[in-house]
Amino acid sequence: MKRRHFLAALGAFATTRPEAVAAQVLTGSTGVLTKEDRDRMTPGHVIDELKKGNERFRTGTMVSRDYRAQQRSSAASQFPAAVALGCVDSRVPVEIICDVGIGDMFSARIAGNIVDDDLLGSLEFACAVAGAKVIVLFGHTSCGAIKGAIDDVEMGNLTGLLARIKPAIAATTFSGEKSSKHANYVDAVARTNVLLGLDSIRRRSPILADLEKKETIQIVGGMYDLGDGKLSFLGERN
Repeated sequence: MKRRHFLAALGAFATTRPEAVAAQVLTGSTGVLTKEDRDRMTPGHVIDELKKGNERFRTGTMVSRDYRAQQRSSAASQFPAAVALGCVDSRVPVEIICDVGIGDMFSARIAGNIVDDDLLGSLEFACAVAGAKVIVLFGHTSCGAIKGAIDDVEMGNLTGLLARIKPAIAATTFSGEKSSKHANYVDAVARTNVLLGLDSIRRRSPILADLEKKETIQIVGGMYDLGDGKLSFLGERN
């Protein structure tokens, strides 16, 4: 479908519910988000579309996209609906596991999905300047960075990064063996790390906290299961 045809199809949806328009946009094969498309979506609609995209990924029904067409369509401008902060792990590419196209979302990645000043600045840019409606901070099962923090690994610059995960270890309540070899414990710490990260974003960024208070954005967490491909959302606010 050519871009002009895609935009014409969007016009046919102008009188439908906002969530129907969102679905049409985020599942498009060649078109990209326009400012108008993105701005008429609520944060809740964006989250719903990410959930639907993850379900398509899990069920093998992903949208067939012409990435070259999307690349050309988005070259002059971008209006992403969300920004994701995830782990550098090669198995968690958020654009794929949420089945979105070029221009649909910002993506930032760092080992252990930690939140530092530079990443906070990136999130502030994505939302306060570029207009993204949702922040998704997500971890994943069997995270190597979490295991390294549990094992007190020290190696060059990695030492300081892992130190940022240590508060999640102390804050995790777990009745079993507290070892990096215990998968359930590792995943429990990873989940706590996400929840603490959400608190950190709100506490350390008055800009983002104010946008959330005004309901301009939603800040949510997530845990991605490497085994079944499901991205479970945490901390959604109704």
